[in-house]
Amino acid sequence: MSGYQEGGRRALDHVLAPEFLDGLGELSLDDLRDRRNVAEQEEADLSYARRLVQGRLDLLGAETQRRAGADGAVDVPAARTDAELVASLTDILADPRRSDHGSGRFTSVEPSRVGEHRRRAEAAVSDPRMSDVAAMDDAQLAVARDRLVELEQELSTDRHRVQVVMDACTDEISRRYREGAVDVDEVLRSAQG
Repeated sequence: MSGYQEGGRRALDHVLAPEFLDGLGELSLDDLRDRRNVAEQEEADLSYARRLVQGRLDLLGAETQRRAGADGAVDVPAARTDAELVASLTDILADPRRSDHGSGRFTSVEPSRVGEHRRRAEAAVSDPRMSDVAAMDDAQLAVARDRLVELEQELSTDRHRVQVVMDACTDEISRRYREGAVDVDEVLRSAQG
């Protein structure tokens, strides 16, 4: 299940509900920060799930390239040893050519509630044969890739929508400081005490 579900109980549903941003200007600074923190945590969880899917896509892409061979000729899938698979995986995960480096946002939170997003990823790759890409024929490989691309796009869309919520909260906090609505000395005292 992806996207906002009205009345849903997931963190994503809570963060993307229209009322989450209602009345930001009337909230206390602490409540406003709490809302931003909830959105930030959801963004971290979505990012983590998205990276899991991207890693699997990298593996499928590497298998597709391996089959095509260096000269473009189709290679019949051959059994590989565990050592060859580990070496291949190491190369894929260390690939410096990766072009999607994220949003460039600094985050101070680690993924913690990734269960619902991980379930989405696991549902997309639930076929036990997915772990043995060399045993998949080209059609199965293409179907698996298409399913993962769709999931990665859903996660990216959800993540972007959550970032919009985070930005709205951050903008309101910034506005308060900029316009002097926040007593900086009081904030410093409460942070020390």
